[in-house]
Amino acid sequence: MCGIAGFVSDAPIEEKTAVLKRMTDIIAHRGPDQEGHFVNEQVALGFRRLSIIDLQGGDQPIFNEDSSMAITFNGEIYNYRMLREVLIEKGHTFTTDSDTEVILHGYEEWGKDVLTRLRGMFGFVIWDSNRKELFGARDHFGIKPFYYAIMNGTFMYGSEIKSLIQHPDFHKELNKEALRPYLTFQYPALPETFFKGVFKLPEGHWFTYRDGKMDIHQYYDPAFGESDQNLADLVDSIDKTVEDSVKAHQVADVEVGSFLSSGVDSSYVAAVARPEHTYSIGFGKGTYNESDQAGELASLLKLNNTTESLDGDQAFQYFPQIQWYLDEPDSNPSCVPLFFLSELASRDLRVVLSGEGADELFAGYVDYGVHTRYKVIKVATRILGHLPRKARYAIGRWAKGKRFPGAWHLYANLAPAEENFIGQAKVFEEDEAGRILRPEYRKAPSVKQIVDRTYARLRGRNLSELKKKQYLDMHQWMPGDILLKADKMTMAHSLELRVPLLDTRLMDVAEKVPTRYLITDENTKFAFRKAADRHIPREWSDREKLGFPVPIKDWLRREKYYRLVRSVFERDYVGEFFDQEALLQMIDDNYAGRNDARRKIWTIYSFLTWYDDYFIHDGTKPELLDLAD
Repeated sequence: MCGIAGFVSDAPIEEKTAVLKRMTDIIAHRGPDQEGHFVNEQVALGFRRLSIIDLQGGDQPIFNEDSSMAITFNGEIYNYRMLREVLIEKGHTFTTDSDTEVILHGYEEWGKDVLTRLRGMFGFVIWDSNRKELFGARDHFGIKPFYYAIMNGTFMYGSEIKSLIQHPDFHKELNKEALRPYLTFQYPALPETFFKGVFKLPEGHWFTYRDGKMDIHQYYDPAFGESDQNLADLVDSIDKTVEDSVKAHQVADVEVGSFLSSGVDSSYVAAVARPEHTYSIGFGKGTYNESDQAGELASLLKLNNTTESLDGDQAFQYFPQIQWYLDEPDSNPSCVPLFFLSELASRDLRVVLSGEGADELFAGYVDYGVHTRYKVIKVATRILGHLPRKARYAIGRWAKGKRFPGAWHLYANLAPAEENFIGQAKVFEEDEAGRILRPEYRKAPSVKQIVDRTYARLRGRNLSELKKKQYLDMHQWMPGDILLKADKMTMAHSLELRVPLLDTRLMDVAEKVPTRYLITDENTKFAFRKAADRHIPREWSDREKLGFPVPIKDWLRREKYYRLVRSVFERDYVGEFFDQEALLQMIDDNYAGRNDARRKIWTIYSFLTWYDDYFIHDGTKPELLDLAD
């Protein structure tokens, strides 16, 4: 795991070298072990290394046999040894035992088609001196980040936006269109980031940059469908593939540990992996602390478990740094415990496994299906779900806006997914976000326009509404929120996170799971839980997803934290974006118990903290907040 940064320009070599050094220094947390630079008349490639594979010989950049190509790479390729053997048989000569060099020779041999052979997570660039061309790609699911911009005639890229900011051609400007969608989605929802002119390379895409022109192409897209597989065979297939993927994700020249929560996903991974060390974290005692249950499971499985309990002071002291590491504002409360969990594991290890991906692959979210206390609605929805599509849609649309018990569930499960599902987070209603924003920040793509870009790819495909929802989350929520925070919070502590449940081979199994085995009256991700039953007690495999519970409701009704957040809302620049009087009324009412606006307050607080980091304090890493009374 590493960090990459670089640019294409015709500036003098000495000037490029100095700029590249600044770009890689700012992301030293991604790779504290080694830095490498390649600079010539056209290009500057920079690299920071966290040594995981080929500890002695894997320094980058790496060159091909005649030095006409150079690569810098962030990630891990789990099938690199097999690919290496194939490439040696084809006549390629290797100078290292690293997975990086396999990508380079694979590109020589197969061109862009090397991407379809890679099993892993990656963001990389290859400079071809003969063609004067830069080739780059991001992994199938977007596990690793890749940002780029073209400013003042310079093409620049990096694993983190803060690298790009160090370039003298970078023009820092807030993207005004990003704020309104963020208030609804809780994460950056547009291809263009919160920095005007900075974009994310989409997951499963490659690009070339040559003669001032960038071309982007897709190479991977999950082909969701249906099969008539029976449950027993399906559970066998899931379990065998999970076991194979976990084994592949443990390939390393250093120890590999695992995160462990009370949920099924990380528990399943840890039970199969049997690592020497597992790690858990929580807040205080009771509802917001899963570490006790995680410790119980570790004891049953005879695994070592290290745990810590956090308090609100720690969360607020480090929150400005958390938003700085994220590069863009993200109000997912789980960013906070993940930051501290990563620090805890990094004291011992460089690599951990985690359970991200299972919810998207196997339908683990409550919003995907009928989960209501009204049993009659469950039964009715199941029966009505067998009606022809037009009849289901008609009933679902009829239920929209009705006020009888279960009306919303009928609408959400029978109407077209495109009309009611935008993903796993919805903080502000769209019109509510518009009202609280100043006029110049209301102009932005609508929520419907944003999700329709993804739903449009499904036209002509006969998918269930549930699989449409999965597809949207695979391309919106997962790369935009789940994987972004997983990468940034772990790499903040020089820790590599591997996600064996987010693997192309497991995706091949998951995308064909019959809809009836995804969500049942019994639970979400039904077939996946049945597979997990083979490794962990039913008490753990059946548990409802909690997802790093964070006590923001309690925090915002404690005077100390209420006053801290309110002081941020009172700053002079806040009125540039928001109706400041309405914000202060919102937080006051929440503190007094007249409303429950915790998620809205946290979302705005996250944005303002990030804005303070990057625009008021110019992107320098913030100090810890002083919470002294």
